[in-house]
Parts: sequence; C-alpha cells; structure tokens
Amino acid sequence: MKNKLFYIIGFGVLMMFDTLTQISFKLASGHVGKFVMQPDWFVSVFQKPWIYGAVVGYLGGFVAWMTLLKHAPVGPAFAASHLEIVLVLLISQIYFGEKLGSMQILGAVCIVAGIVFLSLSESKSSND
Repeated sequence: MKNKLFYIIGFGVLMMFDTLTQISFKLASGHVGKFVMQPDWFVSVFQKPWIYGAVVGYLGGFVAWMTLLKHAPVGPAFAASHLEIVLVLLISQIYFGEKLGSMQILGAVCIVAGIVFLSLSESKSSND
C-alpha cells in the first residue's frame, strides 16, 4: 500500500510539472510573437514570466522522474509519464478553446489503455 501511494503521488507530481511546462510554453509563445532568429526575440522570451514557469516545470519534472525511476519499474513508469499528454489535451480544449479531433481522442484513449494494461500486467507479474 505504501508503494502504491508513493507511485500515485509521484506520478501526480510528475504530471503536474510536465503539464506546467507545456502550458507555460504555450502561454509564453502567445506573448512573444512569431519566431525570428535574432537576439531581440530571445531577449523578449526571457522577459516573459511564463518561460520561467517552463524552466521550473522542467526542473521539477526531472527531479520527480529521477525519484520515480529509482523505485518504479521502467516500462510502466515510462508509459505512465505520458499521462501528461492527455492532461495537456484536456487543458488545451478547456482553457485555450482548441478543438480535439477524433484521432486525438483515440490517441488519448490508447495512452490511457496502454497504461492500464501495463499496470495490470506488472501487478500480475509481481504477484506471481
């Protein structure tokens, strides 16, 4: 039970940091305009607070991921780390008004199903 709680909290924290990174990049890109390979553009990026949210998200995600990998089996951990893709899809639809196509929905369902199947197979093999 203690391990299960560790994984739930750990993957929740990882999802939170990964989602913060993606949303921060989205918000930062909306405030700096079209990419131009010039120093002024890069300076303007670092004048926006959202880019620092992305940096915090990357650093927090790295620490969470390294902590999880120390204890979790790699296969299911790698699969579960992709739950943030589904969360970002949902936030993008709700917060940014982006439309989800049938292939995006199918992809999200496949990600969740894959994680469920890997978790079931991992728990079954650990019980054997």
